Amino acid sequence: MKNKKSQETRKIIITGSSSGMGQALRKYFEEKGDIVIGISLADDDYNCDISNNDEVKNIFQQIAQKHSQIDMLINCAGFGIYGAIELIDNAKVQKQYDVNVMGTVNAIQNCLPLMSEKGKIINFSSVCALYPIPFRSYYCSTKAAVSMLSDCLRMELSRTKIQSTAICPGEIKTNFTKNRVNTFETNEKYGNAPQYSIEKISLREHKRMPIEKATKILVKIIEKKKLKPQYIMGAKNKMLYQLQKFAPKSLMLKILTKMFYVEK
Repeated sequence: MKNKKSQETRKIIITGSSSGMGQALRKYFEEKGDIVIGISLADDDYNCDISNNDEVKNIFQQIAQKHSQIDMLINCAGFGIYGAIELIDNAKVQKQYDVNVMGTVNAIQNCLPLMSEKGKIINFSSVCALYPIPFRSYYCSTKAAVSMLSDCLRMELSRTKIQSTAICPGEIKTNFTKNRVNTFETNEKYGNAPQYSIEKISLREHKRMPIEKATKILVKIIEKKKLKPQYIMGAKNKMLYQLQKFAPKSLMLKILTKMFYVEK
């Protein structure tokens, strides 16, 4: 006989569940017996541009007609752009903020009215939210916004039992690198640094955390009864995060520049 806990069926919305970590988490929860509702740009239960609030609102109205409440929202949808701040087209910058930040906002705003009493909102931030990285500035800043949004939401929901947390993964073997938008455009200020700095990241592809291992870590976090405001994945990332609490910012920027700014 199954125990009471195994009989409980949760209703979980995952944005970006058609690929990457969203897809891996969907598989885990479905195998566990939960009802997973996926929202992605394509190939999902509901297809839309998460940055279009009218489309998102319409989808949540459809979800509300089928499900009385939602127990968990996992915001995975997002992508990265790389290149020099000066040289990336503003339309690409706007799309980065629209998807990564406003997409998260849209999902939260439309899901909260449906959340169960002890619901959870899991926001996928990034280690890029914790410290600056050259030529990843827009992605870093969007993820920093997601982390701050998650903290503020947690405070605003303090009179309820709904929890909000930001998870900051490091490098995971998914299709994220393949899907990122690279801008190698340069001028005399940067030389070949934009291209080689980005290529260095690509050369580390084989060192990224396997998605199976990442899924186990993420599930262990998500399933906690009481969530912390933030979780950082990866020993190196935790070390850098702690170091910047004590080191002068000028020193930290020099260290990070040496680590991530590459010229040949």
